[in-house]
Amino acid sequence: MADLQQGTPITPQSIFHVASVSKQFAAIAVAGLAQDGKLSLDDDVRKHIPELPAEHPRYTVRQLMYHTAGVRDHWELLGYAGWRYPSDLFTNDDVMDILVRQKALNFNPGDEWIYSNGGYTLLAVIAERIAGKSLRALSDERIFKPLGMTRTHVHDDHTFVVPGRTAAYQEVNGVWKSSIPQFDTHGATSLFTTVEDLLKWQHNFETGQVYGKALLREAETSGVLNDGRSINYGYGVSVGTYRGTPALGHGGADAGYRADVVRFPAHGLDVAVACNFAAATPNVLSRGVADIVIGDKLAPAPVVEPKEVTGARAEAIAGTYRSSRSDLATVFRVREGKLVLGPMGPGFPVNAIDDSRIRMGGNEGVFVGPAGGAPVALRVLDGGKLADSLVRMAPFEPNRAALAQYVGDYWSDELRVSYRIEQGDSGLVVKTYKHGSFPMRPLYQDAFQAQRPGTIRFVRTGGKVTGFRVSGGRVRNVVFTRGTRP
Repeated sequence: MADLQQGTPITPQSIFHVASVSKQFAAIAVAGLAQDGKLSLDDDVRKHIPELPAEHPRYTVRQLMYHTAGVRDHWELLGYAGWRYPSDLFTNDDVMDILVRQKALNFNPGDEWIYSNGGYTLLAVIAERIAGKSLRALSDERIFKPLGMTRTHVHDDHTFVVPGRTAAYQEVNGVWKSSIPQFDTHGATSLFTTVEDLLKWQHNFETGQVYGKALLREAETSGVLNDGRSINYGYGVSVGTYRGTPALGHGGADAGYRADVVRFPAHGLDVAVACNFAAATPNVLSRGVADIVIGDKLAPAPVVEPKEVTGARAEAIAGTYRSSRSDLATVFRVREGKLVLGPMGPGFPVNAIDDSRIRMGGNEGVFVGPAGGAPVALRVLDGGKLADSLVRMAPFEPNRAALAQYVGDYWSDELRVSYRIEQGDSGLVVKTYKHGSFPMRPLYQDAFQAQRPGTIRFVRTGGKVTGFRVSGGRVRNVVFTRGTRP
């Protein structure tokens, strides 16, 4: 159903918010402006957005496209600052306001790949400044009208009435709840479209009608890090394989909307999936279509037999392993006799390859240490190359007196927000702005994990706690200093 309240059914002409599927449209629009000679993809981003902090290392427009610039993710930053996703109204001005206050990047540009919505908002700002018009108008002119995508637009005004638009939902304890984002931010998200229009866009990669085949091949080519590793990501396009054949596309998730587009160029198959239910899995559905339509031409689907880690081996591995790249830590625990991943709750089952190797998403984790004994480190391999090295940390179990040194108020200039650390009956609690209070679980010396904001690592001057820094999956080292707002 497109709308449960009105009883409106979904059709192929129904319009969906497709979230991060939007990214390839923004990136290729910028690449098109470069093709016209209006900028270079290797320009310093500050050439076009001079208000960004001058102290940041140089990073390029192309690195924004690849997510290798190190720009912090604006959704995490806004969440830390007290914005309530997805109910609050977000604009590109709001995103710019918080990005220009960031005192550091996540990493040295080109060294790593971390998905950044903030980087794609910067791309939209660059496109609009160079073109002298909104990304919506630019996309209408250069993409949507030429391809006959008549039911597609960049939704940069949340009050705009869209006939045929779907509502979106989540299920909470068996009850349907509305889950619709209030966004005027665009570039990283906010494309409104249909599956039929998405297929017209995907077919353009074959024909090159808009922007030409050379630019589109470049858009579907993986970027490369400073150390030579491929990132499997182009201009807003994920570059991968499925059952032995190239698979090029992108997924999207915002509030209750879910989407996926994927091309199988070797077989002439394009698939577009749009959903308006938070628990939907469009990437599974799109690959399921491929299994039906071209399955007889693909390699056999790999069979991965889950292998649990139990007993003495699980006990030996259990512990906290800190990344060499950030404050983030990977925590293994034994729960009901089995090794699980995650510091709190039920955790995730660990899928072992053998006694010393595990699967970590699309990567492989290799424990380092004496044979059969307790590991001292965990090496993460991406395509056989070292992506990160995690060191096993000593247990950190502070008593009540030791916890008292962390209690107090802390202020962040980067977020313009104050947090308070309090001592509860069972440990520390972080009281955040507008999001409530969350227990803090000790990770390693001076570091704690909370459901929100994430990893909190206290810093000291002369042995005294003078502040902390916050890190999450897409944001590192946001600074808080001890004391109230200046």
